[in-house]
Amino acid sequence: MKKRLFFLIPILYFYFTSIIAVTYNSEPKIFIQELVDDAIKSLSDKSLTEEEKKEVIEEIALENVDIKALGLYTLGNIRNNLDENTMSNYQELFQKYFLKSLTSRLTDYASQKFEVYGSEQKSSNYTIVNSKIVESLKSPEIKIDWRIYTKNPQKPLIRDLVVEGLSLARTQKEEFASILNSNNNDVNALMNKLQEFISN
Repeated sequence: MKKRLFFLIPILYFYFTSIIAVTYNSEPKIFIQELVDDAIKSLSDKSLTEEEKKEVIEEIALENVDIKALGLYTLGNIRNNLDENTMSNYQELFQKYFLKSLTSRLTDYASQKFEVYGSEQKSSNYTIVNSKIVESLKSPEIKIDWRIYTKNPQKPLIRDLVVEGLSLARTQKEEFASILNSNNNDVNALMNKLQEFISN
């Protein structure tokens, strides 16, 4: 009996993880449409608690956003001077910061209609996907361009959002640079700011 149960464990594990894991289309335009539709559906699901909605969005982001690359980019050139332990601590804090920031922003758009209307392959590594949040009584039309990293064509990853012409990654980099410049480029000051945001 114990032997049978032992062999059942990996089978059950594969079964349940295959249900939980969501694989989106690898074509960037369809990838974004499916991903956002999935996020909005989860946020609008009244049967889910707020914590469950948060967990769903975080899982989608962890799987489909290149958070590590974003963390390095927003840190700027100071990253070249950091030791491995400090960099590891920063990346961990940045991921928590990013996920909390993302879930709070997406909640505002849960009831909005989203449309993907175009895409342009910039190189073998990057494609820009054009989308918009459709105008409603509550808000005006908002154009959003997605910068998709496609070095692995079977696994596209989001690297930036350009909202009405404003790059969120570049804006974040500038905010981090301002904090660093005000603190003699002490990365600990930046990490303390990230921790404050995460804790609140």
